[in-house]
Amino acid sequence: MIKSRLKNFLFFLIFGSCALFFTNEAAASNSPDETAFVFNTLLFLICGFLVMWMAAGFAMLESGMVRTKNVSTICLKNIGLYAISGIMFYIVGYNLAYGIPEGGYIGSFTSFIASEDIATGYAAHSDWFFQMVFCATTVSIVSGTIAERIKVWPFFLFAAILAGIIYPIEMGWQWGGGWLAAMGFSDFAGSTLVHAAGGAAALAGAIIIGPRIGRFTADGKANPIPASNIPLATLGTFILWLGWFGFNGGSQLAIGSMDDAIAVSDIFVNTNIAACSGLIVAVALSQALFGKVDITFALNGALAGLVSITAEPLAPSVPTAILVGGVGGLIAVFGTKLIENLKVDDVVGALPVHLLSGIWGTIAVAISNDGTSYAVQTIGALSVVLFVFAISSVVWIFLKYTIGVRPTPEEELVGSDAIEVGIEAYNDK
Repeated sequence: MIKSRLKNFLFFLIFGSCALFFTNEAAASNSPDETAFVFNTLLFLICGFLVMWMAAGFAMLESGMVRTKNVSTICLKNIGLYAISGIMFYIVGYNLAYGIPEGGYIGSFTSFIASEDIATGYAAHSDWFFQMVFCATTVSIVSGTIAERIKVWPFFLFAAILAGIIYPIEMGWQWGGGWLAAMGFSDFAGSTLVHAAGGAAALAGAIIIGPRIGRFTADGKANPIPASNIPLATLGTFILWLGWFGFNGGSQLAIGSMDDAIAVSDIFVNTNIAACSGLIVAVALSQALFGKVDITFALNGALAGLVSITAEPLAPSVPTAILVGGVGGLIAVFGTKLIENLKVDDVVGALPVHLLSGIWGTIAVAISNDGTSYAVQTIGALSVVLFVFAISSVVWIFLKYTIGVRPTPEEELVGSDAIEVGIEAYNDK
C-alpha cells in the first residue's frame, strides 16, 4: 500500500516537473514584446471594426432624417462611400498621410505596402485598417449634410477625392509627423482631422450645391422639413455612440501594458460622460428656448459631446469632460440656428456637430493638456478647416460645371430613389 502511494507520488512529481518545464519554455518563447504586439494588434482590429460599425450608424441616422423618397439613395451612398474609401486609402491615401517627411506637408502618391516589423509594436495591416475606417468616417459626414439634392455618381467621385487625397494630406500634417505635429498641435482622435475636416468638405458642398427646393422661402425664412423616421435616427445615434469607444479608445494605439489598459479605460469613461453631458445640455436648452424638447437636438447634442471630447479624451478629469461635452451640446443647438440663419441647408445638423464642435474640442485640448497652447490649437484647427474647405470647393465647382451634381427640380421633387436607384425604401403599394 505504501509502495503504491510512493510510486504515485513520484510519478506525479516527475510529470508535474516536466509539465512545468515545458510550460516555462513555451512562455519564454513568447517575449514581452511579442505579447504587447499581439494585444496592440487586437486593439487596432477590435476598435477598427467598432469604428466600421459607425458607418451603419451614419446610414441609419441619415435615413431617419431624410424624407422617405430619398432613403434608399442614402443607404447606397453610405455603403458605397465605405467601399470607395477602402480602395482609395489603400491605393494612395495611406502613404500620402504617413509618407510625409518630418515637419513636411505631403507624402507620396504610392500604394500601401505592409511591412510586418515587430519594432512598430503592431501588425502593419491592423494599423492600415484602423486608419482606413477613420477615413471613411470623414467622408460619411459629407453625405448627411448634402442629402436629398446630390446625384449618386458625382457624390461618389467627390468621395474618392476626399478619401484618397484631401483627407490623407491634412491628416498627415499631425498624425503622419507633418508640420502641425512639429508645431506642437495635438488632436488625439480627430476632432479636427476627421470631424471638422468632414464638416468643412460638407459646408463647401452645401454652399455650392445650394439648399433643397422649399427649404427656404423667397424672403429667406427657413421652412422646416420633418424627418421621416425618428426611431431610425435614434438607432443610428446609439450605433455611433457605441462605435465612438473604438474611435477614441483605439487612438491610444497600444494596450500592451497596465498603463495603456488604464488609459483606454479612462478614455472610455470620458467619452461616455461627454456624450451624456452634451445630450442633457441640448435637451435642457431646447426646452428653455422652444418650450418643448426637440429629439433631434437631443441626438445631435450627444454626438456634439462625442466630437468635442475626441481631440483629448485621456487627459481631462471627469468634470472637465462634462464641461467639454456640455459646450458641445450648446453648439449643437445654437450652431444649428446659426447655420440656418446663414441660409445653408444642413439636412442632419452635421455642421454644428462635426465642424463647429470639432473646432471647439480641438481648442479645448489646452484646458487639460499642459503640452499644448490655445494659439497652436486654434491655428491647427483653422488651417485644416480652411485647407479642406478650399480644395473641396474647387472639386465641387469642377463637378458642378462638368458632369453636374444636382438632379433637375422635377427629379428632386419625385425623389432620388425613383429616379436614380429604382428601389424605394418604403413601398406602400
